[in-house]
Amino acid sequence: MRGLILIIEGNYAHFRKPETNNNPLSHDFITKTALIGLIGAVLGKERDEMRFLFPRLSEDLLYGVKVLNPVKKESWGFTMHKVKTLSDMAPKYMELLKLPKFQVAIALYNSCECTKNLFNKFIKSLKNSESKYTPVLGLHNCPAKLTFLSEGRFSDEKNDNFKTKYVISTKHEINIKETEKFRIGFERIPTFQNDDFWNPPDKYINVIYPSENNEITVRGKYYEYSDGDKLWLI
Repeated sequence: MRGLILIIEGNYAHFRKPETNNNPLSHDFITKTALIGLIGAVLGKERDEMRFLFPRLSEDLLYGVKVLNPVKKESWGFTMHKVKTLSDMAPKYMELLKLPKFQVAIALYNSCECTKNLFNKFIKSLKNSESKYTPVLGLHNCPAKLTFLSEGRFSDEKNDNFKTKYVISTKHEINIKETEKFRIGFERIPTFQNDDFWNPPDKYINVIYPSENNEITVRGKYYEYSDGDKLWLI
């Protein structure tokens, strides 16, 4: 499979957990659905176009994430009120990631002509540091900085012992030595968005990640990138 590696970072990010509407909490890292939205912004796709692109790209692209910075969160309060009456002035709180930085791998899983063209345009935009709209980290006031690292290929899926710094599934067997002391995070993330901009509950998966660019030894399914990196793709 064709693939690419890029860095996505910013000052703040918010990838909302849908079960937390009143005082939204954030996922610890960029989700697949948030990444697809970011790709759409770079390519200048309007909302009506994204309605049909979200399910297509959810199935045609695979992604992997490496959490480079410590996961730090801040709770920000916003006072919301109605324009006419100034009622309902209780502060609302939102959880934000501070100084998020991720290394993201993207693979072209199903190379239909439409997705292949979008993939090629996205790579070209990254290489030229071009974007039609401002890419964001979940919210419009959280702009993202994108850095192209490499273009390469992913192997066919393998199943064996491997070392990785990327997000893995809870189905992988983890082997952590007692001398290895770093944060292991657990998340439940969406992998698909339909044409109503809805993330179906049955398309969520449970994952584990080592923080701050640490490496873990696991057993299970993985892909190997051109530079020798081994990672699981979602």
